[in-house]
Amino acid sequence: MLTIDQRNHGRSPHSEEFTFQAMAGDLFRFLEDRGLARASILGHSMGGKTAMEFAFRHPQMVEKLIVVDIAPRAYQPGHDEILDAMAALDLSSYSNRAEINRALDSRIPDLRVRQFILTNLKRYAGGHYTWRINLDVLRRKYGEVTKAQTSDAPFPGPTLFLRGELSPYVGDEDLPAIHRLFPAASVCAISGAGHWVHADKPEEFFRVILHFLGA
Repeated sequence: MLTIDQRNHGRSPHSEEFTFQAMAGDLFRFLEDRGLARASILGHSMGGKTAMEFAFRHPQMVEKLIVVDIAPRAYQPGHDEILDAMAALDLSSYSNRAEINRALDSRIPDLRVRQFILTNLKRYAGGHYTWRINLDVLRRKYGEVTKAQTSDAPFPGPTLFLRGELSPYVGDEDLPAIHRLFPAASVCAISGAGHWVHADKPEEFFRVILHFLGA
């Protein structure tokens, strides 16, 4: 299994270009550089949209496609407050993660969301913090990753859309577009899970995926 940070995230390079077309290109080069002509691709949320874009552009390279809690439709921007809260902090004035966590509390009251955000912190040898993500570009180019996706050539391969029962990201109204663009798709809901399906119900999440992969 290979886990990939998308551009402007984690340890991947920062770039001014931030589109699903660019990120699908990154994935193509990643696989090509490793001599992988075909692979099963899994993506969650924004990663799921990148996975869909890759499948449209390089269907011959996708053995099976797994899209977790996202649909090919457009979404209203929903993370501006989080990004703005992160940008508003002067990280040089904090000496530990607990202080940063408290500073974010008033604008991001959900502890689990804050804990996820804190994984984006990087601490230099001198002790000061910075954000790993390219926060400036993510704020300016956020609209690029909320757009709908479509293709004149639907992806014909085996596809699983795995959604959280409690999540608003994939609804019954999304099913016609899903089946039009992914005619071999099956859709499965994980009971009691929200958008972070893999964190909410990890055992059920992996059981469904392994069954789909035939593992």
